[in-house]
Amino acid sequence: MTQQRFNMDWMLKDLASSVPQTRHVIVLSSDGLRMAQHGTDTDAADRLAAACAGLQSLSTAIAAEFPDGDGQMRLVVIEVDGGFFYLMAAGAGAYLAVLADDDVDAGLIGQRMRDLVARIGEHLTSPPRVSGPVA
Repeated sequence: MTQQRFNMDWMLKDLASSVPQTRHVIVLSSDGLRMAQHGTDTDAADRLAAACAGLQSLSTAIAAEFPDGDGQMRLVVIEVDGGFFYLMAAGAGAYLAVLADDDVDAGLIGQRMRDLVARIGEHLTSPPRVSGPVA
């Protein structure tokens, strides 16, 4: 089965070019499938998407420990030697991930990611994959 996919490459490129020191931008489904990418090759984007699936699952488990919360992960930020990783919920079953150098403007990248999700969140939703007729 082939599904038509909204082409968001130019929006990912816009995010990357509007924040200096941004390396890679990808959109992925909650089960770790790459939906779109900018600034990286397909193999690296696929590896990152798979890693993000585990991270978002872990984050959701941690979010469930907050009794007054809704149990949903909104944003994960990881700082490593050489840069930052951002993972943001971007629609039902979809996530926006960014890798950036260590001198990136953290506030600006967060704002641009939120703006992108708000603008096109419905297009960042990962529809269920089905192989037959839907009942």
